[in-house]
Amino acid sequence: MKKTGLRTFAIALAIMGVLIVAAGCSKKQASSSQQAEIPAIDAVKLGEEYRDLSATIQVKTHRTDIIDTVLKGYVADFQKMYPNIKVVYEGVTDYAATITTRLSTPQWGDICMIPTTVPNTELGNYFQPLGKTDALAQFYNFADNKAHANITYGLSSTNNVQGVLYNRAVFKAAGITEVPKTPDAFLDALAKIKANTKAIPLYTNFAAGWTMGAWDAYIGGSATGDPDFMNIILPHAQNPFADRGDNAGPYAVYNVLYEAVKRGLVEDDPTTSDWESSKGLFNRGEIAAMVLGSWAIVQMQDAGPNRDDVGYMSFPVTVNGRQYAAAGPDYCYGINVNSSPNNKIACLLYIKYLVEQSNFDYDQGGIPTVKTHEPPATLSAFAGIELVADNPSPADETDLMTNINVDSEVSLNMDNHHVIEIVEAALARNGKTLKQITDEWNARWTAAQKKYGA
Repeated sequence: MKKTGLRTFAIALAIMGVLIVAAGCSKKQASSSQQAEIPAIDAVKLGEEYRDLSATIQVKTHRTDIIDTVLKGYVADFQKMYPNIKVVYEGVTDYAATITTRLSTPQWGDICMIPTTVPNTELGNYFQPLGKTDALAQFYNFADNKAHANITYGLSSTNNVQGVLYNRAVFKAAGITEVPKTPDAFLDALAKIKANTKAIPLYTNFAAGWTMGAWDAYIGGSATGDPDFMNIILPHAQNPFADRGDNAGPYAVYNVLYEAVKRGLVEDDPTTSDWESSKGLFNRGEIAAMVLGSWAIVQMQDAGPNRDDVGYMSFPVTVNGRQYAAAGPDYCYGINVNSSPNNKIACLLYIKYLVEQSNFDYDQGGIPTVKTHEPPATLSAFAGIELVADNPSPADETDLMTNINVDSEVSLNMDNHHVIEIVEAALARNGKTLKQITDEWNARWTAAQKKYGA
């Protein structure tokens, strides 16, 4: 898709520190030779400067599925401008854990997708500054996501809207004429699909693990419509995981998963689900719905012949008569602060190419990082839905949400154990109700709030 237009997404972004970086990570700043003058990324004229620069840069990526196809094509296109810069990709499985461990040594490579395990306050220990945040924010969406003290250390590879994938053909065959907008309506729709089709109503992808953590992405903007909820309200809220009684808020999101599993509206044995094969199953109409970010749209479209059957709707929660959708960045590109000056400049050029010219954000169905680039057609269904990005914590509470989240061991957006617990309970493996589970979360959350004076 050609990148044109003047639409600007004025979306603020939450800065959430999560998990402490693996023990042993070096926090020494780079040497003076490594801290040589490197230009800000917005000041570089791509294709006009550094044409004779020679370097070999190593890029670590979680996208193991497209290294030999899409990413290979990007490298070839980039080298038309910079023939002396060699780009070597390494695909990393179990990405977040593996990269976090590798960051404990200075020479892990040159570019990586910054893992959420690095708190924003420590970004400067591992990554090269890309420019002043307030300056970059004029050109790039979500420039404050991987930033600290007005310095940006990472730019987003693409940006997601949080919604639900659904197969239009299956919904039509089940007699569902409009997408559900409330939890009850969604569960009723899943029941109709089970009764009237052979498709799996909701595929959890439980066995993949990381797919369980995806549910956390909906408890803020999508479930409350409030950009302050995650980082400003939640750290101080009393019993935030309790049932609010209005089919909104975090409880409503997790209850959709709990009830779908309990009522048998998911795959027969979630423990044997398979992420890669689920793409083809969805495209062929053997799966009706999956709860994943907009990044998954293109993968489902490309998984078979039924591209037009892949639909995307807002998470089924309505707040005061309106629907909202959480929005924010995917993984962000970061440059190793310990790389040589030439490699840093080569990395800067390649990241600028990826963000501004590669079409990666369009290829993945995401919101563009460059503000003047139009959103993709895959998100046209969200035209009447307000996108909500989390506001950052107040300056005097930078670490409060992280501290409470970690100390309570609820671990929102950090690991998957709390969502896995919901599925296991609904499968009757531990006999707990969702209320019992969330009561335990609230008790631990309250204890952590007291510890940190919240």
